Amino acid sequence: MTSDLDVDFDPHARFKEVPSFTLASDDIVHGLPLKPAQYAKAAGGGDASPQLTWSDAPEGTKSYAVTCYDPDAPTGSGYWHWAVFNIPASVTSLAAGAGAPGGAGLPEGAVTLPNESRHPFFEGANPPDGTGTHRYLFIVHAVDVETLDIDPSSSPAILGFNLRFHGLARAQLTGTAVFGGAEG
Repeated sequence: MTSDLDVDFDPHARFKEVPSFTLASDDIVHGLPLKPAQYAKAAGGGDASPQLTWSDAPEGTKSYAVTCYDPDAPTGSGYWHWAVFNIPASVTSLAAGAGAPGGAGLPEGAVTLPNESRHPFFEGANPPDGTGTHRYLFIVHAVDVETLDIDPSSSPAILGFNLRFHGLARAQLTGTAVFGGAEG
């Protein structure tokens, strides 16, 4: 289902249509500002990935991937904050902070790709001054294979390419952030 939050840019518009499933969070309310913890440390936040719980993925789901993308970054190509894949199908939640450096909060076998800053962990929101409200798309992808064979030094775009062919369904929560929002 498309909402006002998704109209301006849908990173999956060129993907095949897939069903959605349920995604909830203790830390994100769809369409509302992110909590200070989900902002970057450089912006006064905690660089903490949000708690996520999902259910009702389709039959045939063999693993999951989780991404966080800001389509409003002033780059011309958006900004990937987090990309994790090979999360076992038996896992249906991630605790807050699971995306910390070192990946200790992620399940065994999960792989975190470098974000746009080339760090393999969750990087919180940090909209530059004068760039308005940014949307942060937290997406859980149901995948039809247990293991995506992707080099761990690859960019999130390579994960996106693989999800184009192996994604069965996706669930999304969108939070927002503005410059200085972690202090407010």
